[in-house]
Amino acid sequence: METSYEEQIIPLSLEHPVWDRVFTVAPLVVIGTREPDGAFDLAPKHLATPLSWKNHFGFVCTPRHATYQNIKREGVFTVSYPRPTQMVLTSLTAVPREDDGSKPALALLPTFQARQIEGVFIEDAYLYFECELDRIIDGFDINSLIASRIIAAYAAADSLRQSDMDDADLLADAPLLAYINWGRFARIQDSFSFPFVSGFKR
Repeated sequence: METSYEEQIIPLSLEHPVWDRVFTVAPLVVIGTREPDGAFDLAPKHLATPLSWKNHFGFVCTPRHATYQNIKREGVFTVSYPRPTQMVLTSLTAVPREDDGSKPALALLPTFQARQIEGVFIEDAYLYFECELDRIIDGFDINSLIASRIIAAYAAADSLRQSDMDDADLLADAPLLAYINWGRFARIQDSFSFPFVSGFKR
């Protein structure tokens, strides 16, 4: 006897995060902040997203991290969207701090200065934001949502959409990096037009 579709769906216990039981796709960004001593910190984040159709950006962090504390104090931060070829360099930004709170591995990363705020970007990424803190919403268990307004943005020339170039060709030539939670990543190079229904409006 055939089982129904509903019988093939497995309930997940909420005693553990559901995100650990299946794969989901997310962007991977590197957040840049300024430390109390004036040095710059870089940290990878994957719970990151636009917060509106306009120029607002947010990501999830925790008050236990220096990224949260730096943004709360300074009120600004940078965002770099790395390419698939930068996976190893991006991983270096997650190196644990030394006993004195420093992250010496960051010295290995090629960076350049932001233009409107005190901050740095990683070189060779495809998209960059300079962000001004809008608000921090605490209380998502141990996590918080950091919401910001993008005050400056830059894109690599080879990743910029052009009216005379097919989007599929652009992505084939300049692939995107996707983080697959938990612990994997993918290179997005093949893409297809989304089948929007007639009359669809965002």
